[in-house]
Amino acid sequence: MMPQKRNYHAGLAAEDCVMRDYLDEGYHLRARRWRGQCGELDLVLSRGAEIVFVEVKKSRCFDTAAARIGAAQIARLFTTAAQYLGTCPQGALTPSRFDVALVNAQGQVARLENAFCA
Repeated sequence: MMPQKRNYHAGLAAEDCVMRDYLDEGYHLRARRWRGQCGELDLVLSRGAEIVFVEVKKSRCFDTAAARIGAAQIARLFTTAAQYLGTCPQGALTPSRFDVALVNAQGQVARLENAFCA
């Protein structure tokens, strides 16, 4: 299998793993790989009134996965999430947060809730 295709499938598998963790905790899947004008949101989930945007990163270890999130990507995620919130009845007033889910080579998941808060 070509490396690009292998990486694509590894990313899907990582998202599946993360999604199952959230669903097991009572979250509801609202969208997967939601595309806005500026980018994509890996997972959009909700529990109660809160929307949770989840960025999934897979690598051999958690540190390497976390290092793959840069300032430009965070800015794109904020812009794309704002577009998504524009589809919600409360718009930008919808309670929301950004989580980062890191997946290592063994398939273990480390979640960083509210990862981009100041």
